[in-house]
Amino acid sequence: MNSLTRFFWFCSGANFSILKRTPTESNKYVGIGATVFFTGVLAALAAGYALFTIFQSIWPAIGFGLLWGLMIFNLDRFIVSSMRKKGRAWAEWKLAIPRLVLAVLLALVISKPLELKMFEREINRKLDEKKTEFIALSKANLAKGFPEIQELEAKIDTLKREVEEAETFRDKLQKEYDAERFGEKTASTSGIVGLGTNAKKKEQQLDAAQLALNSLRERNQVRIDTLEAQIRDFMALRQQEFEKQQPGIEGFDGLAARMDALATLTEESAAMGLANVFIMLLFIAIETAPIFVKLISLRGPYDELLELHEDQVKLFKSEKWTFAKGESEARVDYFQGTHFYAMQLKKERTNHKNELETKKEMEEMN
Repeated sequence: MNSLTRFFWFCSGANFSILKRTPTESNKYVGIGATVFFTGVLAALAAGYALFTIFQSIWPAIGFGLLWGLMIFNLDRFIVSSMRKKGRAWAEWKLAIPRLVLAVLLALVISKPLELKMFEREINRKLDEKKTEFIALSKANLAKGFPEIQELEAKIDTLKREVEEAETFRDKLQKEYDAERFGEKTASTSGIVGLGTNAKKKEQQLDAAQLALNSLRERNQVRIDTLEAQIRDFMALRQQEFEKQQPGIEGFDGLAARMDALATLTEESAAMGLANVFIMLLFIAIETAPIFVKLISLRGPYDELLELHEDQVKLFKSEKWTFAKGESEARVDYFQGTHFYAMQLKKERTNHKNELETKKEMEEMN
């Protein structure tokens, strides 16, 4: 327990030597440190899942997840440890506002990948629907890109209609022939029972129609087979184009696609939208908890001793500066005092030399 306590003290950014002198503050900083630590753990899990969604490889996801978690842990630890309790509420809140904004942004970043994991089944179902739509759209676009198939199918339909029309004509002659044999009175039959002259004529017409139908069937079937072979060739080309697009459709499973699916689900379902909001609020509460604990907690012995330590450092710095400044001024005064006579003598010698040169020049001119 002692090692765990010291670890959470470290996570809170507290000063061990000061904290040991204030045992009543121990539990508060253990709670703050635990919150910072578990926030980093959640950040690592969220980043790891997000990277696994992108790269589909576990080791890069684990590595980057740990790196991201350590970065968030260090940032939260810095935010908490840099806050000071001065006993002035408004001044503390004013200084904490930028930290709170940063904490909220971190919470939103951390919560989003975990939301994707929580709603993974619903998101997968929505992605499957999207893939089905993409497949249908891709096939429709490819069908437009191969108009030859529709033209060949139209020709086949025309040939089949010709055969159907010939069959209809043959069936009509068959009915007339049967009516003539059985003595049914119609506009095209005599109404006499038996195989008479009219019946034989109907039979000849029927035989001729059957022969024509058989010939048309054979001829059109050859043409239909040729056209269907051409259609199969074009469909093979179309399938090749579709297979080229298939990996892109099957790969529609990235982070952006999942976030888009989650946004669509929250718009379609009020329950999911509410759950999404609650999850974000939960992570915001977790991320901002250490800061709020520091803000709402009373000024304790730890804060008094920490401020005293910092004031002692400031006072020590001021004393050192005053001492150094005094030494510097003393050195300057000593230098000026010891070198003043030598400087004055050198100045007089220079003036005397200049006077002699001036006097000599005047005598030469005279």
